[in-house]
Formats: sequence, C-alpha cells, structure tokens
Amino acid sequence: MTNARDTALDLIEFIDASPSPYHAAAEALRRLTAAGFTEVAPDGGWPSGAGRHVTVDGGSLFAWVVPDGAAPHAPFRLIGAHTDSPTLRVKPRPDTGSAGVRQLGVEVYGGPLLNSWLDRDLGLAGRVVVRTPDGLRTRLLRVHRPVLRVPQLAVHLDQDMRAGNGLKLDPQQHLVPMWSLGQPDDGAFKGFLGAELGVQAGDVLSHELVTYDLAGGTLAGLNEEFVSSARLDDLGCSHASVTALAAVAGQPAPQHVSALALFDNEEIGSVSATGARGAWLGRQLERSVLARGGTREEFLRAVGGSVHVSADMSHATHPNYPDRHEPQHQIALNGGPIVKMSANVLYATEARTHAAFLLAAEQAGVPVQYFVNRSGVRSGSTIGPYVAAGLAMPTVDVGNPALAMHSARELGGAADPAMLTAALRAFLAPA
Repeated sequence: MTNARDTALDLIEFIDASPSPYHAAAEALRRLTAAGFTEVAPDGGWPSGAGRHVTVDGGSLFAWVVPDGAAPHAPFRLIGAHTDSPTLRVKPRPDTGSAGVRQLGVEVYGGPLLNSWLDRDLGLAGRVVVRTPDGLRTRLLRVHRPVLRVPQLAVHLDQDMRAGNGLKLDPQQHLVPMWSLGQPDDGAFKGFLGAELGVQAGDVLSHELVTYDLAGGTLAGLNEEFVSSARLDDLGCSHASVTALAAVAGQPAPQHVSALALFDNEEIGSVSATGARGAWLGRQLERSVLARGGTREEFLRAVGGSVHVSADMSHATHPNYPDRHEPQHQIALNGGPIVKMSANVLYATEARTHAAFLLAAEQAGVPVQYFVNRSGVRSGSTIGPYVAAGLAMPTVDVGNPALAMHSARELGGAADPAMLTAALRAFLAPA
C-alpha cells in the first residue's frame, strides 16, 4: 500500500487545488492526463478503440479505460463521487451594503453549518463566461486572497447568546460578506471580475462563483493522525477515485471497462444537466459502447453486468455526541473504509454489491466498517440510489469517516485516504 502519510498529503494538495467544482474537475483532468488519459470534448467524436479517455463537462468528469479486445458489451466497473461541497454562492447581482460597508450578496448552497463560515478569510472561485471576438468563452477564476469576510456579532450585543440560547443566523441578513468600505455600487463586482480576468467589465456576462476558506489543509493531531481541511466531503472520495483509476489504467483487465464519474450538484439533490439524477451518466456510458461499434442492446447488456461503487464521505462516531450514533455500529477515524447501509435505501448497498466490495477490501488488505443510521434518525443520501435507480445498475455505497461534515473545515483520519484508495484500486482490478 502507498505510504499513508504521502497519500494524505496528496489529498490535501488535491483539495487545495479545488476550491470549486470546476477547479476539482480541472485538477482531476490534470492528474488523469498526466497518467496517460486523452481528453475528449463532450460534443466531439469519441474514440473507437482501446485506450484511456476522459471528458469534462463543467464541474463533472467521466473517465474510462478500454482494454485491448474488450467487447462492446463488456460490463463497467464504475466508481462515482462528487465534486461540489456546501458553501456560499455569489448572487447574480451581488452589490449591496449598509452602514458604510460594501458587501456581496450570497446564497446558501447545499446544507452548510452556517456558523462555520463566520470570521474566516474567504476567497472566491468558480467560472465566468465572457464575451470575446470569437464568441463566448468560459474562464476559470480563483481569487486566492482574503477579499471577503462574514464577521460575527459580538457576544455583548447578542442577547440570545448571552442568555445561553445559542447562535441564530438568518442567511439573508447575517451571512452577507464584507469586501470593502463605501456605498453600494451596482456593477462594481463585474468590474472586479473584469480586472481579475483582464477583460472589460461589459464583457463579463455571467458567473458561477463560490466562497472558500483560504486556510489550506493540514495534517493535525499529536501524531498527525488527522487531516484538517475544507471540502473533505466529497473531495476526499474524489481524490481516492481518481488516484485508483490512474493507478490501474496501465494494467486494464480485458473482461471489463474501468470507469469513473465525478458529479456536480450532489449537495443540492443531483437534479441538473450534469448531476447523478439525470441522463448525463447514461449518455457517457452509452456513447462509449456505441463508439466501439456496439448497439443499444449491447449497451443494455453492459449495464446489466456492471457494478457501481458510490464513494461519499460518511460520519465517524463523534466523541462528544455518542448518543447520536447507532451503538452497535461505532465508526473510528483511521478505521478503514465504510460500507453504508439503509433498510429504506437511502443508500443503495445490497447483498451482492456489499460482497463485491468486501472482496476488494480483502484483496487490498484493509478493514471495513459499517454505517447504519440510529433507529428513528434519518441521515443524508448520496449519488448511489440515483445511479442505481436511473440505470438499474447494482451499487454499493461506501466512504471514509469524517467529523464536522458540512463545516467550512472538516476533520478526517490521515490513514483512511490510502486505505480507501487501495480498496477502490482492487475493485477496478480484481485478482
């Protein structure tokens, strides 16, 4: 197995390079092309022969490895994860302010722990569409300096806090970042974007930008047992998935096609043009079959014999809140990957796929843990049930343990990234 510390540091590097879903897809693309994958345009012709291929569509990515001699109906061994994380997203017309302070209007994306975004130095990242003489062009933007901050109200002025009633935040009123002094200036933000991109403000047509904590990831704990970082959910599993696929790409198994799907918009329900709840994944899989001379029937045969691992971070047992967890399914940081199960199919794991992942973990020599909701408690879901239902593809939901999920800064185990990567690698290349 790769040195666990090196893998944890590589995960931190991956996350730090990925402040938005679009940057995460770009970083995954960079790593895969370095491993010999060839980029294919989403609207271009797809390759017909063996090889390693990857395509990016906004914040989503699909990569696949076709071995020599693979039949058009060869099944897929597919890993799925997602690139987005809960955050604050800049509104279309964000210029606002009061009390002599210029501010930017933001909208809550997903389900973040709102208090965790207070009193942090924030940057901006995402994509901007600009007008050029040759037509529209999409540009990635990253402002990696402290241009935004959401200051918390002092405790002396918060009677609820002083009375011990806890912090109460109204997203519309209390989460508006400061970015300058002066009166609101409609159009100032477009001017700022234009200056950052080196274009005229009038050529900035639209943007999808999120805030992010400027503090990078780090190893933490007395003996560096932990990874402390933003966006572990779900860049932790995205990193393991990309690393595993790159590792096995040079030794493809002739009996199946190894594939990876990184989706955007999981945190808001996966209903989007490139989300797991739509047609995007099925289109990528079918195109790869058709490009090899297959038919619709052969595509359906391929899907019928496929297995999907949905990889998304999961909850470690919180030492301060043990009563919130299922007592017979305690989960430890650095205890190995988790198989997630739900009687009500909030997770798509079933007996056959569960067994397939156990064999992969056994081959990799890593332990397996189990997440089950405490009875009477409903947890979140993943891309797993959507892929399973949309394609009738057998799926197992897995992940790595973490604390402070959906905080602006989460905490994971430093040994877990290498163990999940090893299990996913074995899943793609079974002995």
